[in-house]
Amino acid sequence: MAIRVALYHETSYEYDRLISLGPQTIRLRPAPHTRTPIVAYSLRIEPEGHFLNWQQDPQANYLARLVFPERVRRFRVVVDLVAEMTVINPFDFFLEPAAEKFPFQYEASFARELIPFRGRLDCGPKFDALVRSISREPTRTQDFLVALNQRLSREIKYLIRLEPGVQTPEETLGKGSGSCRDTSWLLVQVLRHLGLAARFVSGYLIQLKPDEKPLEGPAGAAQDFTDLHAWCEVYLPGAGWVGLDPTSGLLAGEGHIPLAATPEPSSAAPVSGALDPCECEFEHIMRVTRIHEDPRVTKPYTDEQWARIDAVGQAVDRELAAGDVRLTMGGEPTFISIDDMDGPEWNVSAVGPNKRRLSEALIRRLRERYAPGGLLHFGQGKWYPGEQLPRWSLACYWRKDGHPIWKNPQLIAAEDKQTRFTFSDAERFVELLAARLEVDAGYAVPAFEDPIHFVRREGQLPVNVDPADSKLKDAEERTRLRRVFSRGLSEPVGYVLPLQRGTEGKNQVWESGLWLLQGKHLVLIPGDSPISGNRSRSGTRPPLSSVLPTCRSPVAVRCGWKRRGTLRAGNACIGSGGWT
Repeated sequence: MAIRVALYHETSYEYDRLISLGPQTIRLRPAPHTRTPIVAYSLRIEPEGHFLNWQQDPQANYLARLVFPERVRRFRVVVDLVAEMTVINPFDFFLEPAAEKFPFQYEASFARELIPFRGRLDCGPKFDALVRSISREPTRTQDFLVALNQRLSREIKYLIRLEPGVQTPEETLGKGSGSCRDTSWLLVQVLRHLGLAARFVSGYLIQLKPDEKPLEGPAGAAQDFTDLHAWCEVYLPGAGWVGLDPTSGLLAGEGHIPLAATPEPSSAAPVSGALDPCECEFEHIMRVTRIHEDPRVTKPYTDEQWARIDAVGQAVDRELAAGDVRLTMGGEPTFISIDDMDGPEWNVSAVGPNKRRLSEALIRRLRERYAPGGLLHFGQGKWYPGEQLPRWSLACYWRKDGHPIWKNPQLIAAEDKQTRFTFSDAERFVELLAARLEVDAGYAVPAFEDPIHFVRREGQLPVNVDPADSKLKDAEERTRLRRVFSRGLSEPVGYVLPLQRGTEGKNQVWESGLWLLQGKHLVLIPGDSPISGNRSRSGTRPPLSSVLPTCRSPVAVRCGWKRRGTLRAGNACIGSGGWT
């Protein structure tokens, strides 16, 4: 989200006669350390015929030095800039361990470099009493600074003061009021007397009207507003210069655009220089205008904007239709859960506790809306390098003519209502399936987990980790070992029934046959995926490479596929993992 604003700042001096202007110093260019992105900047000076040189002072602030060779009747300075009001978190920093609690001491090297910002004034009794009243008990540095900043905001009344110069800290405390520059200078001196380096900052303050009124606390600006402002910056090891605004009691944010940060207020004046004695009329104009706003949660598109967007879309559709341009959607549209947008399963992990369930709910809703009578197929998807299992692929197929392919969606088991099946269930299923397909159920082969693999895996575990315990780092490996060792390696986990679609005359029939295995039992490839598979797809668990080659000779009846003497090649598997 971004809001771009244009700031206009005009300062005009009208003199009662022609006068000579000495060199003028302008400090109205955002300082290098500003965190608010400045997209564009310009400085215009009247009258023309002057000389301008850009410089940087010892604190790296930008200075425009002006020289007027001729006498002038008018002096005008105009600043135009464009700022991107990207939200800034003022607490987005880490402190060095030694500075995490106040009070703390700067390292010797820092202390020498910060000498200009640690100069203390002898301010007076009221100021001394204020400093003594501040607790020195060890406190988190951020909390200490926030409390001190808010205290001055409460105790010093803000007022607009047109007199030049800055009040002394004693004077500000005596009056209990002051302008932003007065309170900021008071905070600078308080921080320095507490042993911290601090500097005075002059800059622009931009306040934008909030989109929505807050439920509690200050309502904020009633309209977009900008003005020259002053605040304070304190140096914190690890964080650098951190802005504190004692006028509002807040830390400096994206609306604070520093122009000059200096040890003393006198060296931060926006305009300074000498001139002949004269009468002067002064005029000051400032305004801020929003020039770009991205839609956001608190301020989405208006109805009028949506109407214009829709009108453009309709016009594009008419042009595409007129040109007989036909569009299709490809690629892989990505959906995430609105309830857990940052969860690993929606960002980096292949699987998770809710991805499968929510994906199924989504495709069922898509079927109801776009493909009533469509066939849902839940199977194996892509298998990415480094992942232990292939991903799920949830697909929906339907006919263009609307004729239903699948009439009863209740026959498709739902993930959240899934029943765990046993080996006995798989055995009964094989018998019923064989009877329905008219093949011999005796060709079904029980399938076992690989005992050698899991015994070796158990031997590789640390002595203090049980295979069924939860100390293993890999969640998938932990679940797999727990399931296998809880069930036992000697128990079959499912059945494999070889099946092949064949023909008999003009009729299509199902065929089965005997698998010749290199070992005594059918031992599965280790994994979590279902036992099911076929020869044309990789990633399945039956050890197809250990099945002896099929033979098409009618003499070798035990090799290959058999139905009424016909030999084929292929397989189908029935597992007890919940689906086939």
